[in-house]
Amino acid sequence: MPLILGTNSIKDTGFNVANSCRFDRGSTDFLNKTLGTPTNVDKATFSTWIKFTDTSSGNDATLFGVLADGNNTTYIQLLGSKVIRLNMRESTSYIGVLTTNRVFRDPSAWYHIVVAFDTTQGTDSNRIKLYIDGVQETSFSTATYPSQNTDLRFNTSGQVFNIGRRGDSVNLLDGYLAETVFIDGQQLAPDQFGEFDEDSPTIWKPKDVSGLTFGNNGFYLDYKDSGNLGNDVNGGTDLTVNNLTAIDQSTDTCTNNFATLNPIETYPETDLSEGNLKSTRGPSTYRSAFSTIAITTGKWYAEFKIEKGNNSAIGVVNIDKSPFGTYISGTEKFIGINDNAVALISNNLYFNNSTQGGTWTSWSDGDIIGIALDVTNGYVYFSVNGTFQNSGNPTSGSGGYALSNIGSNGTYLVGCSANQSFIEANFGSPSYTISSGNSDANGYGNFEYSVPSGYYALNTKNLSEYG
Repeated sequence: MPLILGTNSIKDTGFNVANSCRFDRGSTDFLNKTLGTPTNVDKATFSTWIKFTDTSSGNDATLFGVLADGNNTTYIQLLGSKVIRLNMRESTSYIGVLTTNRVFRDPSAWYHIVVAFDTTQGTDSNRIKLYIDGVQETSFSTATYPSQNTDLRFNTSGQVFNIGRRGDSVNLLDGYLAETVFIDGQQLAPDQFGEFDEDSPTIWKPKDVSGLTFGNNGFYLDYKDSGNLGNDVNGGTDLTVNNLTAIDQSTDTCTNNFATLNPIETYPETDLSEGNLKSTRGPSTYRSAFSTIAITTGKWYAEFKIEKGNNSAIGVVNIDKSPFGTYISGTEKFIGINDNAVALISNNLYFNNSTQGGTWTSWSDGDIIGIALDVTNGYVYFSVNGTFQNSGNPTSGSGGYALSNIGSNGTYLVGCSANQSFIEANFGSPSYTISSGNSDANGYGNFEYSVPSGYYALNTKNLSEYG
């Protein structure tokens, strides 16, 4: 099902999280620091908000880990089977293992994960507690608890604490992290980090954690410093930044969830990376990728950068189209523009696999295609490097290309199709450098070109107001 709206789709979240950090496995992104003397080696809490992006492959994704060697390690991962597992191993024994029965497959949802340890507890199941979105997980396929008073390897002096990897080069994280907190010396409940919304009691949302006591090895990462994404806001030793740069700072957060491309609805041959914003397709059959958020009303703007284009298509598809992963320009229920030539000199507009008339600016590598989608009035407009084509005016409420050409179902997705191409989507929180910087009227988004008046970035804050 491609209509995935994610969590926290409320306008007023109280405490707003400004930034997250985008981790890309292919770029070997991670943070780490060497621990000092702990406040209490038997008590600790790890908390983070996370948006998993690699939810369609069999890869494991590590949230945090400490790895002395292959036999002495602690880490927590989203496994390829999409269950969450905490693994504690000392010598040849797995001294602590929790593997959820519940699976986590939603590539648009922000989850809040808390793992709280206190090995001094007399009851073994109280020594490790796992919470997801404010609720304790109690259903496990495997549940093994450490012996009483076991020292926690991940809070031991001299160990290297990693964010986004175990400690070696495998099982790195693909995803976004926000509000990452490590507490040394206390086993805390999730209500120290979040709360249920008063008006929408099923929605778990973050709250200000700056007043917590973090302990000697503790830290708080809010990812607001783009020049130092490992900055410990609590004032402790910063984490070392490995391969992450300023462009990996994102405004896609647990209080304002931006659309990305949807890995569930792509074919295996399509490789999504950079937080599911970059679509890569090698030579062979055309494959497509669409937004995680479907649109039923309102006016929305997005941009697509052609990093390398051969037979690329950018456009809007009716949700009735199936299968979604095939070539969108060669089937019904699609409207968009296609380069239609390897040399990228002959551009066309397509309705339902039929070339339309009009004069189109040719586009090539490095160019940016804009889409202004007016579902309220039933039109879509396309721009090339900021200039809307065929005299289309997105603010007119008319004169665009009628969405009725691609079916009567009023639900649409924005996406791209590629063969031998690299395309990067920008729904407002891009994975590539913007040279100018333009936001919508609400101040959301970072676009290369001006957002037409009345149009908005595709995120949950705007959806709650205009969608």
